[in-house]
Amino acid sequence: MSGLDIALGIVLMIFAIAIIAVVLLQESRQAGLSGVIAGGADSFLSKNKARTADAILARITKFIAIAFFVLVIVTNVLLAVLG
Repeated sequence: MSGLDIALGIVLMIFAIAIIAVVLLQESRQAGLSGVIAGGADSFLSKNKARTADAILARITKFIAIAFFVLVIVTNVLLAVLG
């Protein structure tokens, strides 16, 4: 194994742990389903959903996941070319 293999492996592991942590921090979607089933109306808090911590975590999850997949593809291409 070269230094590049080890470095890219460590970065991939950091991204994987970050994805797991951010997903576990998010609230369950099932909690919101009871209001929909029972016919609950939109509240003041649901109108400001873009500013909630859950919305921020959802954006962070998307960013980390996209970066992770791009990094995996780049890693495989680099190791195929250099390997």
